[in-house]
Amino acid sequence: MKEISEILKAYSAAKAAGKKTALATVVKVEGSSYRQPGARMLVTEDGLLTGAISGGCLEGDALRKALLSIHQQQNKLITYNTTNENDSEVGLQLGCNGIVHILFEYINDNQVNNPIMLLQQLQKERESAIILTVFSLKRQALQSGTILFYTNSKTIYNHDLALEILPDIKEALQNKTTFVKELPGDNRNEALIEYINPPISLIVAGAGNDVQPLVKMTSLLGWEVTIGEGRATHAVISRFPEAKQVLVVNPEQFLENIYIDDQTYVVLMTHNYKYDLAMLKLLLETNTPYIGILGPKSKLNRMFDDLLIEGIKVSEEQLEKIYGPVGLDIGAETSEEIALSVIAEIKAVISSKKGNSLKYKTGKIHNTLELVSSKK
Repeated sequence: MKEISEILKAYSAAKAAGKKTALATVVKVEGSSYRQPGARMLVTEDGLLTGAISGGCLEGDALRKALLSIHQQQNKLITYNTTNENDSEVGLQLGCNGIVHILFEYINDNQVNNPIMLLQQLQKERESAIILTVFSLKRQALQSGTILFYTNSKTIYNHDLALEILPDIKEALQNKTTFVKELPGDNRNEALIEYINPPISLIVAGAGNDVQPLVKMTSLLGWEVTIGEGRATHAVISRFPEAKQVLVVNPEQFLENIYIDDQTYVVLMTHNYKYDLAMLKLLLETNTPYIGILGPKSKLNRMFDDLLIEGIKVSEEQLEKIYGPVGLDIGAETSEEIALSVIAEIKAVISSKKGNSLKYKTGKIHNTLELVSSKK
């Protein structure tokens, strides 16, 4: 979501300045690639790039293709084949050994529900969504582009073709999956059905100095951070300018002032045992998938004992989402290193990974995106 948010900001600035733009989207990958389907980049007519479609190796040629799309006011699909190291077709030695298909869409500011307008819908409500992008690998074929935004409560589209594959779109939203589907017809259309979660919401109980690097680092990732604790001297926005919200609250008030869903991750680091214990007690009944607790294992065991005295036995399901001591074991000592450790652990939980070194991974780094036949 961060990349999309930056693209939308850049588009708003370009529109205000009267500059024409094009949106580049990775729609399909065969083999290996630095970026996966759904990666995007906005290009302005004066060559400003926002976002990324590769590790930097494709952007130069992609800029030229985007400018051509802007000049001709047409959508274009460009294929980069990097499987042959001696191939100089695009003058690139990518080393990724894959085929990358990139769709370039001219953004017509006067078109109702153009691709940027559909992406803007992602920022309006905190809800999982599907973005549908239709493309064709057939030469000279019409490229429909980004044509639909879909959630459980809203459907916005600019092409009737989107309605033909609504069952697949609903399935993708329900199963939280992204895949490419082959569509019937002579145009050899394919559809990137992309599942997009709302931004990660990080709730931090605590406003000490050790929270500052955590907020700074997560802001780079585009996470929305809310901070709260009881000390008015510490919980001030000037100490955490990157935070979305800073609250002076007790635990009960804290949870009353925030919305917790399955994209909300919580870290308790107030250095106040009673505050952290009260927060843990309340958080056990929420659907957050992650409760990180700063401090030694003895502190966590004491918290469980005190909860048990109150008649609260932590279930196995609740234990699964409690991470204490918080963070991956990387030998962290300083506040910055601890922040890195915590963020890495949360990211591993988000991705359902163990946080091991890629050195020991036997398969591909990225999962291969499913290609669904039109017969399904």
